Amino acid sequence: MSEPGLAAATWPEVAAAPRRVLLLPLGSTEQHGPHLPLSTDTVVAAELAAWVHRRLPEVGLAPAIPYGASGEHAHFPGTLSIGTPALAQLLIEFVRHAAGDWRHVLVVNGHGGNADALAQAVTLTRYEGRSLHVFHAASGGPRADPHAGHRETSLMLHLAPDTVRLHRAAPGATADLAELLPRLATGGVRAVSANGVLGDPTGASAREGASIFDGMAARLVDRVRTLLATE
Repeated sequence: MSEPGLAAATWPEVAAAPRRVLLLPLGSTEQHGPHLPLSTDTVVAAELAAWVHRRLPEVGLAPAIPYGASGEHAHFPGTLSIGTPALAQLLIEFVRHAAGDWRHVLVVNGHGGNADALAQAVTLTRYEGRSLHVFHAASGGPRADPHAGHRETSLMLHLAPDTVRLHRAAPGATADLAELLPRLATGGVRAVSANGVLGDPTGASAREGASIFDGMAARLVDRVRTLLATE
């Protein structure tokens, strides 16, 4: 099956499209415990953006960026991070170019560590008169643990079950994030969690993942419709 959106399009097809909103999925390539793939954040962001594109085909869909600012996970093999300054510059240059064709760029962000780079990019691109917006793929609730826990494991059981090594899922650091932050800031995730998990993935389910995804997707499509209504 071909990739949706711009990756499969030709330039005349893009030229004939409305080109009002372009979705850019942004993820990471970083450890997600012993049971989830390095692509977890990218998968979530890309699936959300593709979900909207299928329902609102007039909305453009760019190929996902699979690298982000993941320095806090650097002590785990497989993590690949480009860091905040490089990510911010990448996004700025992306929007500078995309703005020649699209009125708005909406980044669908799957990794919390990208937030600083996104904020920097929004500030500069808006100063330059361009329209960059951000949707953070996050959800609340009593089991919305920070990393590779119940929430993300449920999402991946829904979106990409074949990639989940559920037999390896085990709790990591389960203390409140506020309590862990001082050690995280100095030593990264490895300083507080030997297996890379911040939370408890046990009991995760595809059914709960579907509910979490549907809630995020509904909020994202509302955000897109708001941008479509903005001239």
